[in-house]
Amino acid sequence: MIIFPIPGTGSSGHIAGGLLLAVLLGPYAAFIAIASVITVQCLLFADGGLLALGCNILNMGFWPCFVGLPFYRRISGASPSPRRSAVAAVVASVASLQLGALCVVIETVLSGRSELPFTQFGAVMLGIHLPIGFVEGLITAGVLRVLYRTRDGAASQPAATAPVLVGSAFAALIVSGVMAWYASQKPDGLEWSVARITGATELSAPGSGVHSVVAALQRKTAVMPDYQLPVSMPRLGHSLAGVSGAVVVGIVVCALGIGAAGARRVKSRAEVS
Repeated sequence: MIIFPIPGTGSSGHIAGGLLLAVLLGPYAAFIAIASVITVQCLLFADGGLLALGCNILNMGFWPCFVGLPFYRRISGASPSPRRSAVAAVVASVASLQLGALCVVIETVLSGRSELPFTQFGAVMLGIHLPIGFVEGLITAGVLRVLYRTRDGAASQPAATAPVLVGSAFAALIVSGVMAWYASQKPDGLEWSVARITGATELSAPGSGVHSVVAALQRKTAVMPDYQLPVSMPRLGHSLAGVSGAVVVGIVVCALGIGAAGARRVKSRAEVS
């Protein structure tokens, strides 16, 4: 929901949050959380096609959780200073987004969409995602700095106390509801890159076959397609979608966490017996 304009380009970027989650939760829990977010976006808001769901989870979840996080840990060290942690967050965020953007280019070429030549599309995608990664790194560093300070100056791990969790949930609702109201309406990095080459922000979809069947299914699951209400109130629709999406994601992630904890307890009892 944090969508900001990129000056001088006519494009916008959005914060994915993969590295932030990976630092806070570890790679596996963070990957589950990111996958939950992307799946909810796809099913409830028709943001990203069902056939592209796996690619989107790979591009925005795998790289920050399993590549960006090791970068962050290597650069920041065991007891990072605020400056070193900030540098690590920026470098890891930029690297994660660059790898994700490169994956989009490779996946598009493998899909047979000849409208987007590899070299040209790759240069535009990597270029526009460079400032997006830089901003994401700065925001990640800022959030980590605030959480680290709750541990009486210890900067190795963020706090995991009830007040922090409640405060984080409240902040999530504020971000998804209030900040979404002021989100940039300009095309995102992918749409802008496609438009630079083809003149349109989206490529035409096949009118038949598996794509049309899956697209019809997605239309049935989407309660607010493109984060919009049935009436023309784009800002209100975006904010309501942000709040409702945050609540649904919270429920999904909590359910997955409870299920995983229960499975772990069953496995432990079986091993003991």
